[in-house]
Amino acid sequence: MLSSCRRIYTPPVTVFYINIMKPEFIPKGPAIVIEEDDRRILVVADTHFGAESELKRRGVHIMSNTPERLLRLLECIEVSGADLLLLLGDVKHSVPVTSWQEMKEMPDILTAIRSKIDLKVLPGNHDAGIERFLRDDEILPRNGVMINKTGYMHGHTFPSTDITGGLIIAGHHHPVVNLYDDVGCFMRGAPAFVLAEIDDGSMNMKDCRPGTRVLFVPAFFELAGGMDVCELKKSGLSPLSRCIIEDTADVFLADGTYINTIGGISADKSD
Repeated sequence: MLSSCRRIYTPPVTVFYINIMKPEFIPKGPAIVIEEDDRRILVVADTHFGAESELKRRGVHIMSNTPERLLRLLECIEVSGADLLLLLGDVKHSVPVTSWQEMKEMPDILTAIRSKIDLKVLPGNHDAGIERFLRDDEILPRNGVMINKTGYMHGHTFPSTDITGGLIIAGHHHPVVNLYDDVGCFMRGAPAFVLAEIDDGSMNMKDCRPGTRVLFVPAFFELAGGMDVCELKKSGLSPLSRCIIEDTADVFLADGTYINTIGGISADKSD
């Protein structure tokens, strides 16, 4: 049996009903579907297409896994029943320039996606030059956008004031939770969703509306690695992550299984 720091907790039944909306998890991704006002949005973060060429420059020679990753994304589109795919940034990988792999692969990737579903992109810090591959109406503001009652952004910048005060769904952080067996031996790190309240007083942002919550979405890229959820706040990886309230920040596996709060996981680690 696997658990996070030896225990799995049962969440409150209302834990994921936010803005009269209940997300649907797609563990094959990981991905999540948000349904509001009769619109279904498939949310995917950090695909990092083209990362293999960067690994090659660092001495790690592996074949491009783009065909398999794209197939997995198309399968998520198929099973989701969504009418919009929202990519939360870091669609591509190479910075500050576009790699030869991205120049070769990105047009076919986007053509395949467009054949299945409408597409919008919130550019991330790895998306320098992404505009050359996208249509003007597919690009959304880097500091976030409100769709229905939910805010979306990549997560590396301060959010737009317009999306504060409610739920923001963000990528960028690649959260993982470390799983242990019953005797405390580390088994693996698993992609994790983190739903956290923001400490308004720590945001250091003018006109930030109170009551902001953030759902951090794990990376879709299978070799992305990740940030231990217990390190998320202290990492300083973004203005949002450094302001989360750990004691009430809920952690979920890719299939929606509730693990614990970050505070609870950290307390178990110290036992």
